[in-house]
Amino acid sequence: MTTVRIPEDWPATEEEARAVQDELRARLVLDEPGPTPGTGRVTGVDVAYDDERDVVAAAAVVLDASSLDVVAEATAVGPVSFPYVPGLLAFRELPAVLAALDALPCPPGLVVCDGYGLAHPRRFGLACHLGVLTGLPTIGVAKNPFTFTHDDPDTPRGSSSPLLAGTEEVGRALRTRDAVKPVFVSVGHRVSLAGACAHTLALTPRYRLPETTRRADALCRKALRATYSA
Repeated sequence: MTTVRIPEDWPATEEEARAVQDELRARLVLDEPGPTPGTGRVTGVDVAYDDERDVVAAAAVVLDASSLDVVAEATAVGPVSFPYVPGLLAFRELPAVLAALDALPCPPGLVVCDGYGLAHPRRFGLACHLGVLTGLPTIGVAKNPFTFTHDDPDTPRGSSSPLLAGTEEVGRALRTRDAVKPVFVSVGHRVSLAGACAHTLALTPRYRLPETTRRADALCRKALRATYSA
């Protein structure tokens, strides 16, 4: 397990954080198709919080994209790096997530975030931010539509409908199981929206949520418990 340290130049105020978002958003790459689904490696990242101690644990779990077997995993634990502000959650999580990714013994391939990419009020959610900082292809797969609207997709698995901010499509509501509540997919960096949806379906052979998210969620919670169980 890696210990996280907050970078000295990490934003301390909402104004500073929004300025960073504005600067980095200009570096987004949105015209690449991304890796072929079901090939190479795919990595899930997630975090868990201990609110009483103001601590966050992050996990990165690398899967073989074809078999979904675990290839490698790493965790990182450290102080929460930013106060809770809607729209700026990446600043709370990124130091720990980056530390977990850096601790992996192999390249992560595509990174799947439990959250948002372009489906974000400032069009720069965690998946976008992480992608720009690392240069990796990234997508966001969220459990709810945040503040955006959508029509209910058709019942069969694979059905989708646009996730909308007014008339702008910022992602897709995607049905990963027949007649089960959809997930909400958005582009992060260096992946198309169609590719992001295809990857999400490839990662959900049995459950609503991607295997990447399920395994990273379990691992970061385990890491947080282990930190204070001794």
